[in-house]
Amino acid sequence: MSWIDQRPDDAMDGAFTAVGPGPVTSVEPLVFREAMSRLGAAVHVVTTAGVAGKSGFTATAVCSVSDQPAMLLVCLNRRSNSAPVLSQNGVFCVNTLGADEEKLADMFAGRSGIHLDERFSVGDWMTLKTGSPVLASAVIAFDCQTIEIKAVASHNVIFGAVQAVRLGPSGPALVYHERLYKKV
Repeated sequence: MSWIDQRPDDAMDGAFTAVGPGPVTSVEPLVFREAMSRLGAAVHVVTTAGVAGKSGFTATAVCSVSDQPAMLLVCLNRRSNSAPVLSQNGVFCVNTLGADEEKLADMFAGRSGIHLDERFSVGDWMTLKTGSPVLASAVIAFDCQTIEIKAVASHNVIFGAVQAVRLGPSGPALVYHERLYKKV
């Protein structure tokens, strides 16, 4: 069988499991941060609820992994207060924010001084299949069961199987670009 005949997941099997024995070198952190600031990204509030409590955080590092099964990933700094809560709960919801939800983005980013579950005092919240908080005004919400968590550098990469999707009101979404919120 040639590589053309393989399914993409067969061709990629093991592609991300091998790590070289030597130290990883890269560009300087400040150069990387400046470059990443120019990469516009949707703004999401990622939430979780369960045995470890309720928590949420703002994230731009979210992307699809596959559509069969439907999976996505979220990146979260391991030093975040939300990291152990999300890990223990084993569920999360990615809520993509509408264009006018900068205040909510800042609150869940920790810029308001409001702590973990107190952040849910703003907005209209509901639940879907996993019990994670779903923002009623979110452009889209992906309710996920955690499949795997991989530690990579300073962050956890959390893989989730999408258990439910809620399409919110249509309209412009909030993006983060050049260290500013913008409407798209």
